[in-house]
Amino acid sequence: MSALDDHRSPWMNEELDSLRELAHEFFAREAAPHQERWIQQKHVDREFWNKAGEAGLLCLSIPEEYGGGGGHYGHEAVVIEEQARIFDTCWGNTIHSAITAPYIVHYGTEEQKKKFLPKAATGETVFAIAMTEPGAGSDLQGIKTTARLDGDEYVINGSKTFITNGAQADVILTVVRTGDEGSGAKGISLMLVEADREGFSRGRVLDKLGLRGQDTAELFYDNVRVPKENLLGGEEGQGFYQLMQQLGQERLGIAVGCMGAIEASLRETIAYTKERTAFGRSIFDFQNTKFELAECVAEAMAVRTLVDLCISELIAGTLDPARASMAKLIASDKQAVIIDRCLQLHGGYGFMNEYPIARAYADARVQRIYGGTNEIMKELIARSL
Repeated sequence: MSALDDHRSPWMNEELDSLRELAHEFFAREAAPHQERWIQQKHVDREFWNKAGEAGLLCLSIPEEYGGGGGHYGHEAVVIEEQARIFDTCWGNTIHSAITAPYIVHYGTEEQKKKFLPKAATGETVFAIAMTEPGAGSDLQGIKTTARLDGDEYVINGSKTFITNGAQADVILTVVRTGDEGSGAKGISLMLVEADREGFSRGRVLDKLGLRGQDTAELFYDNVRVPKENLLGGEEGQGFYQLMQQLGQERLGIAVGCMGAIEASLRETIAYTKERTAFGRSIFDFQNTKFELAECVAEAMAVRTLVDLCISELIAGTLDPARASMAKLIASDKQAVIIDRCLQLHGGYGFMNEYPIARAYADARVQRIYGGTNEIMKELIARSL
């Protein structure tokens, strides 16, 4: 589809072209054949993480001295896009490589970087980040999970929910309250919690509308003791600042995934309408189909332009939180609208889960919720006006 596939993002270069080819071949070989099984079991195979590490697809933006790829956010974006290209939402690498690992790079002590990052780059360790609680979502100041210093250890009590990679994660970067309940943002810290700690347990893998192959789980902390060296950065009360600085990258990651899903859905729909016939001609040959697809492709290109701008700015270190919120807002809204129109052009087959467009439709819905709801995105954008 030349209108989309002939476009080369301005942040791309020859190195990233080679990475795209590598990622494309890896997903076609190691992920696509297993998606149905992963959806049934609600998680990817654990060894898939190791295979991705062996292929050099994990922690691409992490410095080489800590085992990473030594690249920048563009490297992560290529992998996110190629995963979306095969309609895969099972593998939680965005959380692992592009969200959790950068917290450790930017704010971790030298000891924390050396301890946790190299194994994450090989796939030996899987990362998750635990923010949301049963009673606190977008309002991170409302979290109840506590971490109290007792000698040389912190004692953690509380629970988290909707945690991507929750069932497989070996290390969970957990948002905790180290200050008293009235301390607000100043009482928030981030704690690195190993899953083999006594008192840590996982609840069920949640039964979701979409993202059914992803191990989204509940987590429980019952007097979990971790050494004080596991406090990210080594200083209490820095968690809210750390979160606010990194949430822009998380939201851009969502936008990149949205963009990949939009383009994959359009490719699939154009191919389907050209093959499927009705009344003696292809579905594509009807004017309504052409006009629908033309409008969708035009809107997709507009979203792509915004997402590309944000990726370029993040690589350059100039991306501001409001613009990242714009990308998340627009990309996730348009993903829902465009995929809905693509499904309609599939007719009854679009309602069948055996067709990728049906799963893409269900998977799209949560994009407007997690990473901060789109209503919160509007609030953040408004504050910059």
